[in-house]
Amino acid sequence: MNQKFIELGEGTSDLYELIAIGDRMSERIKHVMTFATIKKGQPVVSLALVLEPSGSDKFQPIYICREGVPDPEEKKTQRYEMFEALAERLEKSIIPLTVKPSDEFYETALYYQHLIGILRMNRYIPPMS
Repeated sequence: MNQKFIELGEGTSDLYELIAIGDRMSERIKHVMTFATIKKGQPVVSLALVLEPSGSDKFQPIYICREGVPDPEEKKTQRYEMFEALAERLEKSIIPLTVKPSDEFYETALYYQHLIGILRMNRYIPPMS
């Protein structure tokens, strides 16, 4: 099983793309998740969709808007409410996880390897086969 994060960006247009992916591929959405952290002194969340594996190569994409939305525990924004509405349409609960910020890693790829390890350890995604 090969899992990979596909980063869309931090802006509102990126969030619209994440929501469009969720709406268009609703049958493939396995989990709707948030990754909470503190970045530059501000509580923020990453918004992510974990899809079911596809094809014979068993590739599992995880689409993410990284650390661009204020933590809804501190300040609920329209962007987060749009993500909540997507979860409701998909009939999925949002799974919250607290993680280290990406700027604590030398490269973004290492950050995503760290998140994949957390997701595997908590059995949200299967181990590598």
